Amino acid sequence: MLKRMFVAPDPGRARLRFAARAVLGTGLAVAVCLLAGHSVVGAVTGGLAALLTLFTVADPTVRGQAVTTALLPAVGVPVLAAAAELHAVPVARDLAFLAVVGAGVYARRWGPRGHSLGVFAFMTFFVAQFLHATPAQLPQLYAAVLLSVLSAAVVRFGVWCYERRLPPAPVPAPPAGRGLARVTTRQAVQATAGAGFALVVGQLVSGQRWYWAVGATWWIFVNTASRGETLVRGFRRVLGTVIGICLGFLVAVPVGGAPVPTAVLVAVAVFGIFYTAAVSYTWMMLCVTLLAELLYGLLGVLSPGLLALRVAETGVGALGAALAVLFVLPVTTHAITDAWIQRALRCVHACTAEVAARLGGSATADPAPRVAELEQLLGRVRLSVAPLVHPLNPMPARKARARRVLALLDDCAREVRGLVAVAADPEASHDARLTAACRRVEAAVEALTTSRPEPVHHPAEPPAEPALAHLYGLERALADLAEPLRAPSGSRLVGV
Repeated sequence: MLKRMFVAPDPGRARLRFAARAVLGTGLAVAVCLLAGHSVVGAVTGGLAALLTLFTVADPTVRGQAVTTALLPAVGVPVLAAAAELHAVPVARDLAFLAVVGAGVYARRWGPRGHSLGVFAFMTFFVAQFLHATPAQLPQLYAAVLLSVLSAAVVRFGVWCYERRLPPAPVPAPPAGRGLARVTTRQAVQATAGAGFALVVGQLVSGQRWYWAVGATWWIFVNTASRGETLVRGFRRVLGTVIGICLGFLVAVPVGGAPVPTAVLVAVAVFGIFYTAAVSYTWMMLCVTLLAELLYGLLGVLSPGLLALRVAETGVGALGAALAVLFVLPVTTHAITDAWIQRALRCVHACTAEVAARLGGSATADPAPRVAELEQLLGRVRLSVAPLVHPLNPMPARKARARRVLALLDDCAREVRGLVAVAADPEASHDARLTAACRRVEAAVEALTTSRPEPVHHPAEPPAEPALAHLYGLERALADLAEPLRAPSGSRLVGV
């Protein structure tokens, strides 16, 4: 885990810039709220709103990000009003919270924008419980949310919009389906059921901090699509929370809410959340837990008993998520993994076809977008396969197969990148053997992804020409994939 945190590659320093901008935007939002005369509660609300604005908005284009950012208050303000108005009516409040959970997850079917709006709506309701917001505080909280979203937008789109210099990031759509066959629909039902369990049991554990359990269930479902992914994420959330609590005893408790050291540590925690999010969910949860402890210290309610309660409520939330994915419309790990692997293989073929057209003299062929899409798809494959390669997985044979598949897919990606680099050379010329090699790649992909597989042949000796050498490596990797993908086992990786 330490290696993943400190040695993980950061191409273009994207994570570093992402995290540094988050600290700047969140800090500006808090400063603006304080200068506007808001209380500590208002400043905390504003800081969390800015943090969510910078964290959740992930549209592929800057224009799309701006539109989504502008829409956040449209969902956040009504939810905040409902949470505050229903604070004194527990049954109605709980039902409204569960409705927000279900709607927030269901909204993911509309892509990154739906996901962002769903997360913001849920977290607005959650923050209202965190701060025990009342109707009398609503004007101040409305202003804090609006000022903070505006401050975050100024930083993101004005002061430091590094995305303008980058090509739009491809966002692979989830596997399609209708009704309950659609993953987002199943997850909406699962998340609502799991949150209902967490809400009831969480209130039995604590009538004041029950919302921690619901929050744990919600975030365990974010960026997961299968039973295995959700269970692994739940384990990592509990682990990160426990480590964060231990760190809190050493850092947050001694600080005791002192303004200056708390502000410094909050900045460090915010940086850590954004910097580790793409690398380790455990590390991110450690930073989230430390941030919550510091905020409770600032509000004057931090105590060792409260920290122990957070662990208990997180465990309840993780249990609710686990029960939901196991018994409510379960989505198996192999079903999701198979879909992403097949899409990655088809993208390999599409990349190769674009390269062949480029080398053949086509002026419109451009393999770069396909390569970017392939990287995104391989990221989804790694996420879906994570349960199979987890250290606690009790099936060593399946774990070894999954690792073999990941290694060979990485080989495919490496050869495709090399092939694209060769095609970018203006002196690269068409070779009739390229067409034959591309046809063999197409045949290999078809053999690996259709229900009636044909033999996948290993290529002959590698040629000396760079483009043909990369195609040879690609053919070899695809041929080697046939064994682990077709190996019979109790739970398949690809259904052929």
